[in-house]
Amino acid sequence: MAQSVELLRSPVLPGGFIAAGVACGIKDGGKLDLGLLVSNYPAVSAATFTTNRIKAAPVRLSMRHLKGGQVQAVFVNSGNANACNGKRGGKDARAMAAAAAGALGLEQRQVFVCSTGIIGLPLPVEKIQEAAPAIAKKLRRGGWRDFSRAILTSDKCSKIVSARIMLGGKKVTITGSAKGAGMIAPNMATMLAFITTDAAVTAEELDRATKDAVSASFNCISIDGDMSTNDTVLVMANGAAGNRPLRPGSGASRIFRQALARVMLELAWRLVRDGEGVSKFVTIEVLGAATQRDARRVAESVANSSLVKCSWNGSDPNWGRVIDAVGYSGARVDESKVDIFFNGIAGAKGGKAARTPITRLKAAVAKKEFIVTVHLNLGGGSHRVFTSDLSEGYVAYNRLEYALKIQGR
Repeated sequence: MAQSVELLRSPVLPGGFIAAGVACGIKDGGKLDLGLLVSNYPAVSAATFTTNRIKAAPVRLSMRHLKGGQVQAVFVNSGNANACNGKRGGKDARAMAAAAAGALGLEQRQVFVCSTGIIGLPLPVEKIQEAAPAIAKKLRRGGWRDFSRAILTSDKCSKIVSARIMLGGKKVTITGSAKGAGMIAPNMATMLAFITTDAAVTAEELDRATKDAVSASFNCISIDGDMSTNDTVLVMANGAAGNRPLRPGSGASRIFRQALARVMLELAWRLVRDGEGVSKFVTIEVLGAATQRDARRVAESVANSSLVKCSWNGSDPNWGRVIDAVGYSGARVDESKVDIFFNGIAGAKGGKAARTPITRLKAAVAKKEFIVTVHLNLGGGSHRVFTSDLSEGYVAYNRLEYALKIQGR
């Protein structure tokens, strides 16, 4: 039942889904800052959330609603994270869900709420409540792009990906949108992602497929090594395509999993490429680790090293910083066996400088996209992380965000 996953040039919402985005006044300048995504039919849902022990109020509320099943709508605001606001945060998150439920004729527990933006500022929930009836009236199949723009914070562009597959003779679409450009690190990155599909799938299979796809995509990216309080990935499947419900282990389920993972991975790549101050997209590839866990430790250690990332920004093939990060990763390492390559060109062999001319190494790292391969030569463990450089632009953007917002109140 092998088939290729077709990414559509023009993303479309799967059957039975409608969306909208409006400006409700949380952001200045009339920018879109409120999004609504709805399934016209009851949907099966699965989600993953931040592993940060400090969780925003909408995350805690959505975790409870997910357990109740039958999530049918997503209400998202940008410009304010509604995090660390005490009891008021929880009250505002519930009010946000109630506003959407009232406008859509749903129960509050059927609404999934998300917020993204500055931490520690009270959410102006009255603006959201006031806008709820208007955004509900704007819902349409073509509203996906406005929804995707409404969830952005420091992103320079929206990210939308669609894939199409055939399951049991039925055409199935999977479409996702994500946001996130800073506070990006493995273990759920500071991002929001919403994936919709008209496939019919059991709750058990969707949960497993979602967790596997997130593990191989959003949990394999890093921009600055910081994890947020609001990270969320939600997948909704409403069965409108009319295929037989997918069950674990079936051939059709394998095809669906492949397509879901492909959509998430493409979104994850786009998040890194659009990162704050990013000028380089770098793949960290670790091979020959004693275990899979060790491979992941090394890849994440290199990807999150500020020193390593700064050298990439200057097109400096500083393999010494890379091997240093390998050494403190906590993985089993034998210095005399470590090989390091930049786009396949040896920077270090056996833990020592290779004889490669520096001009060749600099040319490799000067590219906008390149691969750093670390071969530990200890076993069969491997892992990849997708990351970026660290620039002056990143520092400039993040210096005064909170203070400037407070002064402008």
